[in-house]
Order: sequence, then structure tokens, then C-alpha cells
Amino acid sequence: MQNPILKGLSWAKQPPILVSPSSHTLPSLLIIGRKIKLKNNNNSSNFKKRRKKEWNHPHRSGSGIRGGKYRAMPCSSIETSNITCGGGGGGEENGRFRNFKLNESTFLASLMPKKEIGADRFIEAHAHYDGRGALIAIFDSGVDPAAAGLQLTSDGKPKILDVIDCTGSGDVDTSEVVKADGDGRIHGASGASLVVNSSWKNPSGEWHVGYKLVYELFTDTLTSRLKKERKKKWDEKNQVEIAKAVMHLDEFDQKHTKVEDPKLKRTREDLQNRIDILRKLADSYNDKGPVIDAVVWHDGEVWRVAFDTQSLEDDHKCGTLADFVPLTNYRIERKYGVFSKLDACTFVVNVYDEGNILSIVTDSSPHGTHVAGIATAFHPQEPLLNGVAPGAQLISCKIGDSRLGSMETGTGLTRALIAAVEHKCDLINMSYGEPTLLPDYGRFVDLVNEVVNKHRLIFVSSAGNSGPALSTVGAPGGTSSSIIGVGAYVSPEMAAGAHSVVEPPPEGLEYTWSSRGPTVDGDLGVCISAPGGAVAPVPTWTLQGRMLMNGTSMASPSACGGIALLISAMKAEGIPVSPYSVRKALENTSVLVGCLPEDKLTTGQGLMQVDKAYEYIQKSREFSCVWYQIKINQSGKSTSTSRGIYLREATACQQSTEWAVQVEPKFHEDASKLEELVPFEECIELHSSDNAVVRAPEYLLLTHNGRTFNIVVDPTSLSDGLHYYEVYGIDCKAPWRGPLFRIPITITKPMAVMNRPPLISFSRMSFLPGHIERRYIQVPLGACWVEATMQTFGFDTTRRFYVDTVQICPLRRPIKWESVVTFSSPTAKSFAFPVVSGQTMELAIAQFWSSGMGSHETTIVDFEIVFHGIGVNRTEVVLDGSEAPIRIEAEALLALEKLAPSAVLNKIRIPYRPTEAKLCTLPTNRDRLPSGKQILALKLTYNFKLEDGAEVKPHIPLLNNRIYDTKFESQFYMISDTNKRVYAMGDCYPNSSKLPKGEYTLQLHLRHDNVQYLEKMKQLVLFLERNLEEKDVVRLNFFSEPDGPVMGNGTFKSSVLVPGKKESFYLSPPNKDKIPKNSSQGSVFLGAISHGTLSYAKEGKNPQKNPVSYQICYVVPPNKTDEDKGKVSSSACSKPIAELLEEEVRDAKLKVFGSLKQDTDEGRSEWKKLAQSLKSEYPKYTPLLVKILESLLSQSNIGDKVHHYEEVIGAADEVVDSIDRDELAKFFSLKSDPEDEDAEKNKKKMETTRDQLAEALYQKGLALAEIESVKDEKASALGASEGTKDLDQTGDSALGSDIQSDLFEENFKELMKWVDLRSSKYGTLSVLRERRCGRLGTALKVLNDMIQDDGEPPKKKLYELKLSLLDDIGWSHLSTYERQWMHVRFPPSLPLF
Repeated sequence: MQNPILKGLSWAKQPPILVSPSSHTLPSLLIIGRKIKLKNNNNSSNFKKRRKKEWNHPHRSGSGIRGGKYRAMPCSSIETSNITCGGGGGGEENGRFRNFKLNESTFLASLMPKKEIGADRFIEAHAHYDGRGALIAIFDSGVDPAAAGLQLTSDGKPKILDVIDCTGSGDVDTSEVVKADGDGRIHGASGASLVVNSSWKNPSGEWHVGYKLVYELFTDTLTSRLKKERKKKWDEKNQVEIAKAVMHLDEFDQKHTKVEDPKLKRTREDLQNRIDILRKLADSYNDKGPVIDAVVWHDGEVWRVAFDTQSLEDDHKCGTLADFVPLTNYRIERKYGVFSKLDACTFVVNVYDEGNILSIVTDSSPHGTHVAGIATAFHPQEPLLNGVAPGAQLISCKIGDSRLGSMETGTGLTRALIAAVEHKCDLINMSYGEPTLLPDYGRFVDLVNEVVNKHRLIFVSSAGNSGPALSTVGAPGGTSSSIIGVGAYVSPEMAAGAHSVVEPPPEGLEYTWSSRGPTVDGDLGVCISAPGGAVAPVPTWTLQGRMLMNGTSMASPSACGGIALLISAMKAEGIPVSPYSVRKALENTSVLVGCLPEDKLTTGQGLMQVDKAYEYIQKSREFSCVWYQIKINQSGKSTSTSRGIYLREATACQQSTEWAVQVEPKFHEDASKLEELVPFEECIELHSSDNAVVRAPEYLLLTHNGRTFNIVVDPTSLSDGLHYYEVYGIDCKAPWRGPLFRIPITITKPMAVMNRPPLISFSRMSFLPGHIERRYIQVPLGACWVEATMQTFGFDTTRRFYVDTVQICPLRRPIKWESVVTFSSPTAKSFAFPVVSGQTMELAIAQFWSSGMGSHETTIVDFEIVFHGIGVNRTEVVLDGSEAPIRIEAEALLALEKLAPSAVLNKIRIPYRPTEAKLCTLPTNRDRLPSGKQILALKLTYNFKLEDGAEVKPHIPLLNNRIYDTKFESQFYMISDTNKRVYAMGDCYPNSSKLPKGEYTLQLHLRHDNVQYLEKMKQLVLFLERNLEEKDVVRLNFFSEPDGPVMGNGTFKSSVLVPGKKESFYLSPPNKDKIPKNSSQGSVFLGAISHGTLSYAKEGKNPQKNPVSYQICYVVPPNKTDEDKGKVSSSACSKPIAELLEEEVRDAKLKVFGSLKQDTDEGRSEWKKLAQSLKSEYPKYTPLLVKILESLLSQSNIGDKVHHYEEVIGAADEVVDSIDRDELAKFFSLKSDPEDEDAEKNKKKMETTRDQLAEALYQKGLALAEIESVKDEKASALGASEGTKDLDQTGDSALGSDIQSDLFEENFKELMKWVDLRSSKYGTLSVLRERRCGRLGTALKVLNDMIQDDGEPPKKKLYELKLSLLDDIGWSHLSTYERQWMHVRFPPSLPLF
């Protein structure tokens, strides 16, 4: 009989969109996904960019998927069922696994591995130490409290104590306060009328309101599903309306066989327009999602929250505000809601700042729930699927920002640490990270150190998924001393069960993609290993109960759950919990994976063993909780302090070196000075793992203040390749404690490339699944790029290989090139990638751990590397804006090379200073550090204008591309237009965003608790970078003579460089006429310059496609002086001084008149008096009459609308009467001489007069239409209230309407003489005219054309007019759609940061 729990398993049907581990990020999430076409060349990276953490950005997975961009992401990967992945046995059974057969129990156990780390044995022996009493903070993408196994602990307590969105991505501004009317109605922030439930307690009667576009709370995957389902329903409604429209047109055609009458023609055109509009909208449909109204109030005890979600429901009787069951902050009642059955998305709420901020918490990917399930899930019906610590409780700290596709932000990380301390958590698990510039450095690391050392939290994190090359561990998990970094291990059971491989490996091994140490400062990097895959719970919106994911993201919570078991035991037995003692127990009881010393760089100290660690903790409970900080400096050198010894370059391996090692015992901050620090004294026996290479003193007496000793490392007799050693200290009095501290020593002795041309080959390398070959090569001086060939032999089924290279340079992220290559049959593949001259390069070739399983065929690989290089005296070139060319000197140091320079400028970067800087203290407790300091925020505002639509990317050189290795806390920006519509958001890894023409505001939000740091940033320079269109790309020329750019001769094309002989040429600055117009002074054009080409490729015009290119920039010089500036026209000079003076006085009066405000009755009265005075003083003066009309139009708070519009009509008539229309028409019927200065000036004057006339006629037409509309409304209201009307009054009203209609038509025809009435400026009148004639389809078409042609930001009035037309026609599905878009186009305010 099938186990009922199996019915919930849908690991064979996962969505084809999750990601795999990323390099520059540390994904731990390999999701089963569709195949991606791979490119094998030019895939280099300097670890500068982060990868998104969403599912649809594949990087590297069990399927061999790897991507080019690096963005921080969860350290995990999700795998598809058609991909074979697996690994070895653990614990005491880390041995052979041949001829193993799964049964139901072992299969279920393999889905949630626990045997590998001894957790099952431990719980079996200590049933009540199953995590009870342990509280874990899950720093991740958010945890779904409704997911399977995450409701209760094994002892019946609530599983999740709090759910927090630390990023602010779900924040809603609820600062607007409203009161309910007598019927219990309130005005919602979205504009909807809402009915509150009469049973809700609200002593103050104040309701805080806000709204949220619901798609902003959902993942891209969920949004995509909802859009498809909603589009299907929308299409059905639209098709009904199309059918109706076609039927009406058909009926018209049958009734009117010949259409000759103009009115009938326009009627038919209107019917056809309706059909066309419906069909066009079906093609352009873009669902921005429903809007939900939020209401917050205080019931006298707690803050309450309710939502109106009718827009999500098919039945609008469902989802009403009054029917919502109010929620409060999750930690108070631990209740959650679901938006609708359609989305099945769970959410919780938290209220901050006295009801002014509402946080709606949803997860930003399934990752966090999966992680939480591995650590703590409890399934009483199927214990084999329990998480590692089913008795543990947790809090969910969402650090993956939904606005950024689930990337972490500095804000999220800091708030998560604050929450973990506030809740008195024991453990933190964080399965996120990325490569870093500096290890064990940065603001976040500083805060983590405080949390660990002062508050005794144990911090566990994934090491990363950027293997198999060395030095690929990421921050913070693999690079921070205070954090336990975890590598990913796969056992034979996991391979056979969870990964369903045909034949599992004989023993356990590390996943191929698991990141390796050491860090660039020599620390081991990986602390321990744990199972890196599981079938665990996922959020309800995924519409499945569980999912298979693998990666170090899964290894970290496995280890964290194991540590929770230890904490459970320690608390029960009264043993003080300390991250120092727990870490030592884990490291000293782990089981080695692999038999070589250097395997520690892959697995850390080995596979953790909970039961053995527990015994160690019991035995060592009387010892002080101490962490031994290691600081190492090379004797005689002023190099920076490191945490290990890492000899990587050739010069470091050619002689013995002496190193000063400082060992400093660190106690927790609350340690007693007299009882713990003063008595501390340990006799340490020092051991070297190989005295022939590493020599150290024999003994050391260690006290609280630490000791320094020297060690000598002699690598001279070592063979080429990787070597790993340790110096470790043993307690003489208690040697059973194992190493108290370790000093890792990694030596990668590179082989030199002596032959010329520089070529090196590795032949007959043998590969089986999971096997890795590493080669270390000293890149020859003068080499810039590599051309490599990989030839495979002797296998049957398809083979997948990872090919990685890594070089390490000071103060740079490891320079990594990578490729995943698949061989379906024996063949050869070529690669090309850049290298750094003179630096050691690791070449790591790995057969993917599950590739070729069951084949028993060994794969033979030949790998050949040829180094190429062209050395130049200038790598990055700066053209300073002058006409002088730049001289470039080139030489080939290795072999003959073709010199074929190419350079382009294809980007522009424009600098901006902030127009406003506001510094404030953040108001909520979530922004108060454990030290008590309140975090401050600096908001910088930048304004910019785009003359044409473009893709722009903000660039802040000081802050960008660093999240962990920076001392600044966080940054976040948003770009909005003049309507407050947000077009782009981003953090330290900005993306390009497509913006239409218009004016924009960029707001940058910086946070820190140190006001001095923020004060220094108030004038922070920001660049806006945009790609040039292909037509604007500037291609630069090269010359063999210094005067070539001016004379136009001596063009340099190409030549062959001979080693030992230099050649020079000149790079010409761009021609000034090639520089795009409107390029402001100080802007910088960016591009690339290359000098060589691939030996097997054709010459190309794009230097960025060559293997090596360098940045080139051109600084825009000052614009040429305007020769016409300062000239005075002859006509102005001919006027008498008295006349000129009189004109100046008149213009000054008009200026003052135009500035008068009419906010009050007194102000309006003064304005009217002055208007009459000026009209009598300057009769028929058109500019004055235009000012009067403009002032009337700008009035607000209008009481009597009819009277106001009659005043507008009168003012417009005065403008029209002041203009000689016959003279104007006569002028425009003749052509003027463009060479005649006075004629041109007169032309401009007449054009201005024509525009004034047209504007007056236009405003008059609008006023006439408004009067008609107001009177119709009054008549309708009167008819509805009285039922009947006096016949005489009706007649008068009808007569007035006819007169009004005649005036409108007369005015319309007059305006038609002067302007195009279908243009975006005057088209509104055409729309109103068509509407008055009942041709709503034509009116809507004209309006749509106006909106389409309008190059400026959308005008709200036009869209409001569109909504009223849709309502009049009766297309409710379209009006609903447009109303949702109104919240996107015209939000009342900018969203919160």
C-alpha cells in the first residue's frame, strides 16, 4: 500500500524555472529546469556583478546550467527530474554502497537526509533532544507559515514564532487617516468606497488606509501563473464584446446597403472603430495586477489590519473588507491569511510607527520555506520526512527583497540581525551570499561579530556553489571567522533516492559545484560539510507540497538543524551554549570525506556528526568557552594580516619563508575577568602535519593576552600542484579535546611555461563521475589571453564537465572564468578567455558528480593551452576632449601576434549632483541596533531629463558592486516620473531600465548609524549611464602619424608583431560631429579598445568580442561659443528709448499680475480689480488677456462651476477679439524669407499669436463642453429627485442646450482653421465632440491616438476621460483593466523605501 505522504511528493513535476548555483553568488538552489544553450567562450568574470535569486535566472545546477552574470542569490540549486545527481554515504557508514537496494523507508529517509550527520542516531538515543528549546532565525527569502510541517513542533508548540519582512519590500504607507460616515463607509486609499465591519472595535474612530498592487508582493513565477489565468478570463469577456460589436456592424450594413450620407459614414466608422479597439487591446493587454485596499486601526489593545481583496475574486461579493478576519502582528496571535484561492499565497502582517507603516509579508521565492523545512519540519504522520530538528522553533527574517527578484539588501541583513537578537535566538541560518573583495570585512561582518561574540548566537551559512575551483567560497559564509561555513555533501542514499540516479556512487562525496577554500587570506573557508540536497516543504502558492533542491543552501540548514539538536541537549543538561564551544565540537568530531590532506579545502573538517559532537560537548563542559583568533604576518614584510598562509604565486614557492603567528584567546563579552580571563592558562603542544615542509615550535604557554610564535614554511622541494598542511595546537593536559586552533597552509606550486610559442598540454587525464583534475600554471609575462582546446575520448553515454580557471590579485574579487561543456560523443571543443600576466592560474576540470553514472567507462581528456599576449603602454585610455591623438606602444612578448586595434565608444555616462539632501532618524524599533543606536537615513534627490527614450543605469562608483565587503550599511534607489510612477528600483547592483522621453527624479536612500558618514555623502556624485543607439556608436580611427587625425592620411590598419620589437600607432579622438547632440560638458563617453584577435577568428569591429579589451573613455569638452549670443536686433535698436521703457514697465506689471495668487476671496477680489485696471490701461493687448485667461484656468476650489466656465468663455472671447484673424491668415498664406532677420522675428511673433488664438479657442470649447456636462448632471439629479419637471423649464433647458451646442460647433470649426484637432495638444476637443454626437468608438480611437502620440509623461485627465468613455460604452472589463493601470501611472505618492 502506498504511503499517504507520497501523494504530496511532486518532485518529478517541478516548474522549469528554478536556478542553480551561481558563481559570483553563492546559489545553493539547483532547481530542475529547462536546458539552456551554453556558450563556451568569453565567459569570464571578475565576480563584480551579482546574480538574481529568482528561479528564472539559471547559473549553475545539477543540470550543468551556468550563466554569465553574477548576482547574489540563495546558495542553492533546484534540479529537474531528468538530471542525474547523487552522492555518498555519511557518518560511520561513509563507505561502500554497491548493490544497494532502496525500500520505501530508505527512500523516504533519502529525501530528507539525517543519517549522514548522525542526527537520526542522536534522536533515537535522546528523543527529547530533538531541537526543543532551540530557536532558529532563518535569514532567507521568507518562510510560508502554511507550508507542510511548519505549524507545530514535536512537543506541540508553535513552530514559527514570528515572520518579518526585513527588506521593506512589502511596506505600505498607511499614514492617511480617515473617519467613517454614518453608514460605516470609509474612503479607501485606492479611491474605493469601503464598508467597515460594525463589530470591529475602534475606540478612536480613526482608520489608517493604504493600498498595494498585489503583484508587488508575489514572485515572478506566481505572477506569471496569475497573469495567464487572468488573461484567459479577460479574453473570454473581450471576445464577447467583440462578437457584440461585429453583430452591431453587421446589422448596420444590412440596414444600410449604400452609405453615402456623411452622418451614416461616421456612424459606420464608429462601429468599426469599436471592433478595432477591442482587437488591438487584446494584443496589447498587459496585466499590472489587482489593487488591494488595506485598513489599519487600533482596537484599544493591538493594531489590527484588514484587506479588501474583491479585485482578486471572480465574485465581487467575495473579498469585501467587512468579511475579512482582522489580523495583527504575527508574533502576537500567529495568524496568517491567503489573498485568494486563485493565488493560494500566504501572507502575514506587521504594523509599525503607530499605524503609519503596514508590512505585508510574503515570500520572495520558495527557497526560504525549503530551508526552514530542512532544519525544522515536523511530520507526525511520516517521521522520515521530518527536518533535522523537528522540535526546534524558528523566526522567519526575509532578507530577499521582492522588488529585486529576491536579492538581499544591506537593510534586510541589518534588520534581520536586530530581530534575531530581539527574539533571543540561539541560531541563525543564512543560505545567501556572493564573492567578496576582502574576506572577513565589512559592515555586516562587524554586526555579525557583535551578535556572535556578545549575544552568543551561532551563525551558520552556506559556503557557496561556485566550485570546483579553489578560493571560490563566498561571503559571508565562507569568508567570515564568526560564521560556520558549510559545504554540500551527497551520499549514495541521496543519489539513489532523492536524485534517482541509475547507479549511485560507491561512497559519499562533495557536490561538484560546492565552493572550495581557501579564502584569499589563507583561511580554510569551508568549516564543515552537511547533506546538500533534500525534498522539503515549499510555499502553498507553488501548488505542490515539496520540492527537490540541492546546493550549499540546503547543506547549511542541515547543519543548522544538527546544531539545534546540540543546543536542545545543552539547554536540557544545563551546559552553557556558546558558538565557540559548539564550533570546536563540530570541527573536532567531523568525519573526513576523502583521504588526501587537501580534501579539507573542499569539505572543511569533514562531514559533521551530531552524536559525536554531543559527546564532545558533554566531556568538555567544564572548559572555558574560548575562540582562538589567529593573526599571521610574514616576517620582515609589511603585508596585511591574514588568517592562514596561502602560497600561490611562483616567487613564493622558490624559497623558505618565516611567519609570525599570533594566537589570541577571545572570550564572550560577558565573561568574568576575575573568574575566567585571569585564571586562563593553557599548555599547548604544537604539531605540524609535515615537518619537512612546515616547522613550528613544540610548545606554547597561552594566557588570556595571547602569544606569538614563528613558523617556517619551505616549499622548495615540493612538486608542482596543490599541497595542504596544518599547524595545530593540542591541550597537553587534555589531548582528547583535539586541535584547539588550526593554522591552514595552502601551497599551489605552479608549473612554468618555458617553451615558445607558450603552449602547455595535459594528456590522458582520466575521469570518473565527481573526479576533479587541478593544474596550476604560472601565466607567462606578457600573456593576455588563452586559447584552449579540450579533446575527449573513450566513453559511451553523454558526459558533462565543469571547466574553471581562477586567478587571485590583490584587492580584487577572484578572477574566475567558467564553462559547462557537454560531450555527447568524443570530440574537441575550444575556449578563449582573458588572463592576468604573471599570476598563477588554477585550471580545474571536473566531471559532474552524476554524469556518466552507470556507464563504467572512463573518460580520457587531453587539454591544451596556448598563451597569447600583446603588451601596451596604456591599457585604460582616457581621451581628454582635446584634438590631440593618444600614442599607444605595443609589443608581443611571447610569439608572433597580429596587431589589429579596434575601439568604439558605445555608452555615455552623465554626472549629477543631488538637488536635495534630507537626513532623518528612522522611526521604528526594527531600525534600532542591539547596541541601542538608532539607524539614520539620508535621502538624496537627483533630477534628470531624457530628450528621447533610452535605457539608463545609475552608477555610484563609491558604493556599487559591494554588499558584504563595504563599511556602508545599505543603499536603495528608485526612479520615478513627474506623475510619481516608479520605473525602476535597485540597490548596489543597479540594472539598466528602459525609460520613455520625459523628466525624472532619482531618489537614493542611504542608511547608517553614524551621522558623520552620511553627512559626507550629501553631495554624492551619481552617474547615469546609457547605451548609445547603434547609429550613435562612435568608432575611433588609428593612424601611423601624429598629425593623421587632422590631415586625414597615414591610417593604421594592422600589422604583425615580432617578439622583441615594439610598434607604435596613434588613437584619434572622435570627430566632434560624430558626438551625439546634447552631450553636456563633463559627460564621459565609455567604450572598449582591443589590440589583438583570436588566431582562429576573423577580424571584428567590436573590440568587446575580442578575448581581451580595455576601457576607453572620452571626456566631453566645453561646447563651442554661440557666435550669435549678445547680438542686438536692428529693429530693437531703432525703437525710441521712451517706447522701450514703456514696454519694460508694461511687461513688469504683467509679470507681477501673473504671480498673484487667488487662494482666498480677498485675493480673487484684488486680482479682479487689477485685471480691470490693466485692461483699461492696455486695451486689446493680447498677452495681458492671455494672462487673465491663464489665471482663470489655474483657479482651484471652484464653487459655482457654470459661472466659472462662463468667465473662462468671456476671457477666451476677449483674447480672440484682440487678434486680427484676417491679417494672421494672410500672413500664413505667404512665405517669408528665412535670410531676412526681421522677417524671421515677425514670423515667430505671428506664430505666437496663432498659438494664443488656438489656445483661447480650445479653452473656450472645453468650457462650453463642461457647462453642458454640469447642466446635464443637474437635470438628471433633479429628474431623479422630483420625478417630473415643469414643461416650460424643460423647454428653456432644451433651448439653452441647443444654443450651447451651436456655440460649441461654431467654436470647433473656427479652431479647425488654425490647428490639427486630432493632435495630442488639441485632440481632447475632438474627443468631446465625437462623444456629444454619440460616436463613442471614434471618440475612444481619437483619444487613444492622442495618448499614443503624446511624447510627454501620461496626462491624468486624458486617462480619466478614457475611463468615462469605457463606462459609457459599457466595456466593464476594459474599464476595470484601465483603473488598475491608473494606480501604476498616477500613484498618489512614491512608495516607501
